[in-house]
Amino acid sequence: MKKILFILFLISAAALTADAQCPMCKASVESGMKDPNSKGRGLNDGILYLLATPYIAIAIIGGVWYNKRRK
Repeated sequence: MKKILFILFLISAAALTADAQCPMCKASVESGMKDPNSKGRGLNDGILYLLATPYIAIAIIGGVWYNKRRK
């Protein structure tokens, strides 16, 4: 169980530091980064949020299932 939790922690930590962007979005954001109040600054955070949401949901469902199964 500790190994599974450690692996999940590593996956979530890697997702927080990853710079996940498609090439077209990345080019658009890089061209608009000259303005300090650019809307493109939050694009990377939004992509990471959308990427992490299914993993968090699966982890919660798995944790609930594991706890019910253990009892």
